Amino acid sequence: MSLLNTIKKKIFELRSELSYKVALWQHAPKLPALEARDRDLLNHLQKEGAYVTSLEELGLNSSVNLLKAASSQLSNMATPNNSKTCQKLPQIYTVTDLPEFSAWANEKRLLNIIENYIGLPVAFHGVHLRKDFANENQFGTLLWHKDSEDRRIIKIFLYLNDVEEQQGPFEYVPKSFTSKFSLNFYRIYYKLWQSGYLGIDDQTLNKIIPKSAWKSCPGKAGTVIFVDTKEVLHHGTLRTEEREALFFVYTANPPKAPELCTQYWDDTFARPKQMYSTTVDV
Repeated sequence: MSLLNTIKKKIFELRSELSYKVALWQHAPKLPALEARDRDLLNHLQKEGAYVTSLEELGLNSSVNLLKAASSQLSNMATPNNSKTCQKLPQIYTVTDLPEFSAWANEKRLLNIIENYIGLPVAFHGVHLRKDFANENQFGTLLWHKDSEDRRIIKIFLYLNDVEEQQGPFEYVPKSFTSKFSLNFYRIYYKLWQSGYLGIDDQTLNKIIPKSAWKSCPGKAGTVIFVDTKEVLHHGTLRTEEREALFFVYTANPPKAPELCTQYWDDTFARPKQMYSTTVDV
């Protein structure tokens, strides 16, 4: 890249960030009011970058239909033939178009919490139904990483089965350990850059941030995890048994990198009609 192009790129990035800051300032008076319980959730999310709760504690009316639909779709997922592969990829289905999933994702209380965190009007991009399988080595999302769809991203993970150590619970590093004013922030980004932003393994991270600071999130079926996957270093841990979960994705509207959001609603992964075609005679 020529020096002129580099300068132009930097100027564009600066203008983009300035426009973003102005948009945050302009939208601040328009942020929706929150109930006290949701304000506590937001404060914890802002401080730590993640918050663990449950469907029962959230008390959303659409949760019953969501769980029924998830159970139905899980029963239609064919078992992949990956017993001979050393890296067992997750099985991911896009269920964004099914009303039970979109109704839960668009509950007003959820959207209000997320809008207050993101600070701008919110876009719900979609939801993946996902099975993760036993693996002995870290690769893909088992590596520590950060997401890139936007400046702030909220993903909601919902466990559909009990998740203890053997099922590989979600794990993250609290924001306080990776502040932009700390050396750790730059050491981590250097390691991510060295990996081509694919992620870093446990051994590498442990040399920067000790394992004692990592936050594991085991939980019963129905556990709900809010997390800013841009701000927070995170991964799925190694497992010896399957984990079943839903992943809901939200950004500002529009996001900084809309091209990275299409996977939540396009044909990157199987969709319900494809799922049914493997189990129903036509």
